[in-house]
Amino acid sequence: MSKGLFGDLLVIDCASFIAGPAAATVMSDYGARVIKIEPPGIGDAYRNLFRLRGTPDDVDYFWTVSSRNKESLALDLRRPEGQAVLRTLVQKADVFITNLPFPARERLTVRAQDLMPLNPRLIYASLSPYGEHGPERDRTGFDATVWWARSGLMDMVRPSAGAEPAPSMPGMGDHPTAMAMYGAIVTALYKRQLTGEGSEVATSLLANGLWSNACQVQAALCGYELMERPPRGYRGALNEMYLAADGRQFIISSTNPARDWPLLAKAMGRADWLEDPLFATPEARLVNGPLLVSSFDELFAQQPFEHWAKVLHEGDVTFGIVGTVYDHLADDQIDANGFFPEITDSWLRTVDSPFQVVGETKAAPRMAPGIGEHTRALLEEFGCTPAEVAALLA
Repeated sequence: MSKGLFGDLLVIDCASFIAGPAAATVMSDYGARVIKIEPPGIGDAYRNLFRLRGTPDDVDYFWTVSSRNKESLALDLRRPEGQAVLRTLVQKADVFITNLPFPARERLTVRAQDLMPLNPRLIYASLSPYGEHGPERDRTGFDATVWWARSGLMDMVRPSAGAEPAPSMPGMGDHPTAMAMYGAIVTALYKRQLTGEGSEVATSLLANGLWSNACQVQAALCGYELMERPPRGYRGALNEMYLAADGRQFIISSTNPARDWPLLAKAMGRADWLEDPLFATPEARLVNGPLLVSSFDELFAQQPFEHWAKVLHEGDVTFGIVGTVYDHLADDQIDANGFFPEITDSWLRTVDSPFQVVGETKAAPRMAPGIGEHTRALLEEFGCTPAEVAALLA
C-alpha cells in the first residue's frame, strides 16, 4: 500500500492553536508523519478552547479537526533534556512548523538560526500574527484580532453602514492562513528538490487577512474612496438576501445584470416587469430598488425554500441558501464529494482538507492524540536509552 504523496516526510509541529498545526494536518492527509510537540501535563492550550465555550467534556471538536493523524510528544523545552530530544528530531525532520512568539523562540532556542544549522535540508516554517519585522513583530494575536479585525474585514462585513461589526467565528481566519502556510512549505520542498537545500518560509495572520480583503485594500491603494455598505433594498434586487415561507434565508447573486435580470423575472413568473417602466432599465431598477426588493419579498414569502430552489435552478439564476452547520450533516453534495471522511478509530467524521490531487488517495483520518500519548514510543524510536526515557518521563 502506498504511504501517500508525503509518506517520506517527517513534520515537527511545534505550534499552538490552529493555523500552524492545521498546515501540518493537511500534510498528514497526504501521508506525512507529524509529531506534535506540546508541554507535559497541560498540553497545547488549544485543547482548552472548547471548554471555554461551555461545551460538555465529551469530544474536543476543535482538537479533533486540527490535530488528527498526529503523534503527541510531551517535551519541556525549558529543560536541557527536552532540548536534546528536540534537536535529535530536527536532525531527521523535513519540516519544522512553529508559531511561538518571537521572544519565546529566542528563550527556547527554536529560531531558524538555532535549528537550521542542525539540518541543511530543513524547511523552517514560521507563522506570526503581524509578520517577521516591524514595531509589532513581538505582539501576540489571534485570527479574531488580526486576520478579522486588523485587516479591515470586520469593519466592512456589516449588513449596512450603521450596523455593528460582527465578531468572527473560531478558526475563520486560521484555516485559510493554514493553507498559505501549507503552500509556502510545499514551495520550499520543491525548491529543495531543485537545489538540495532547506529554506525558511513565513506567513502571518495579517498578510492573509489583507489578502482575503485584497479587493477592497487594493481600491484604497489605488486612491478610491469606498462606499459604505448600503442598506437592504439599495444593493439591487439581483444581489440581495430573501426569506422563504419556511423561514429559510437565501441569497441571489449576479455579476451581469443585463443577462440575469430577464432570467430572474421570467423564473419568478413576472416577465411583465421587463416592460414595466418602474423596472425596465438599469437606472429604473436602481431608483426603485426598495420597491423591487419588496415585490420579490412578497413573492418569496408564498412558498418554502425547496420550491424556490427548484424554480431558480431551472431558471439559471445563481443563488445559495444561508446554510447552518447542521444542514451539512445530511447533505448529498457533501457526501458525494467525500468532504466528511470517517475517522478510522472512532464513530466520528471530520472535515477534510479542501483540495484533492487526482490519482492520490488521502490517508484515512486517525483520532487526534492525547497529551503525550506517544512520548515513550517516540523517545525509544529516536535513540533514548531506557534510563533516559525513564528520566524524561519523570
